[in-house]
Amino acid sequence: MKIIWLGHGSFRIETGDRVLLLDPWLNGNPMLPEDQHEAAVAGATHILLTHAHFDHVVDVLPLAKRLNVPVVGQYDLMGFWGETEGIETIGFNKGGTVDLGGVKVSMVTAQHSSTFATPEGPRTGGSEVGFMIAAENHVIYASGDTDIMADMEWFGDYYKPDIGILSAGGHFTMDMAKVAYAAKRYFAFKTLIPCHYRTFPLLEQSARSLVDALPDVDVVEPQVMQAIIV
Repeated sequence: MKIIWLGHGSFRIETGDRVLLLDPWLNGNPMLPEDQHEAAVAGATHILLTHAHFDHVVDVLPLAKRLNVPVVGQYDLMGFWGETEGIETIGFNKGGTVDLGGVKVSMVTAQHSSTFATPEGPRTGGSEVGFMIAAENHVIYASGDTDIMADMEWFGDYYKPDIGILSAGGHFTMDMAKVAYAAKRYFAFKTLIPCHYRTFPLLEQSARSLVDALPDVDVVEPQVMQAIIV
């Protein structure tokens, strides 16, 4: 399995013959060079969406139409797009699991918000979620944008994720200290990949404190378009 950071909260996950794009943000993403956009999405089979904020959703519909791949996400928004945008969607909800050709994706709660801008003001786009992604004897917890939640206790106990992809930049999500706390209290990660940081000056710029706080975990500071092999 290869996990490839596209900058911010965006990832490419390659497993078997599946290529999952998680919250792919290309246009306007200051961390992903334009000449890497095509390589970032080449061969994609599915797009996973955690919520409707611009830095997660702006490229989802154009990519779904251009690549002719389904968008996988929260039922209400997927139902709306299926009716209005002419794309294939896989809509489910918190507590549910879908099988994407050998990759099982379970939807879990997150604690954030999920709105998008319109001329009439912000509108709700479904609800914010995270995913447990099971493949190749691994379980990845992709938190999406969230704060710490008491639900993480049963996430760790029930799904037993060994890989964490956790938002850690602060201001909009957990910061490094909160991610370290959550990892120690709720999870037994072997590998932890922080994200949603370094993108803008108001976000945390380094994961050094997270590395230092978790000496028994392989905390990987990801580099854009460099594969993390697990």
